[in-house]
Amino acid sequence: MDCLFCKIVEGEIPSYTVYEDEIVKVFLDINPMTNGDLLMIPKKHTEHLESIDEETLHYMMSLIKKMYLPLTNKLGATGLTISQNNGYGQEIKHFHIHMTPRYVDDGFTQGSNKEILKDVKDVWEDLKNL
Repeated sequence: MDCLFCKIVEGEIPSYTVYEDEIVKVFLDINPMTNGDLLMIPKKHTEHLESIDEETLHYMMSLIKKMYLPLTNKLGATGLTISQNNGYGQEIKHFHIHMTPRYVDDGFTQGSNKEILKDVKDVWEDLKNL
């Protein structure tokens, strides 16, 4: 398989791993948005949110919660942004969660193109019966 993250799991590509167990690997992003920007990946290859099994997904979320305080205590972060991409915007087709420590005046933004946004009520009409 020609998956960058699978190669990291197998040790074919080195990483700055901060946590690892039989289910996941957590390592520093080599293209960080802030100091301590982490990626959490399941060791078993799965491409996106629709294909990851519920047990692994729940485990990963619980691990993020456990990592929050050490990130803030050791790095002085004042917050944490958690993000995950599927399809468009997903550069590596292996499920992964970004854990981006936040700092006052870090310049990290999650802006949007306001010109293409619909009225909130219109979006609600599309989604209200999920």
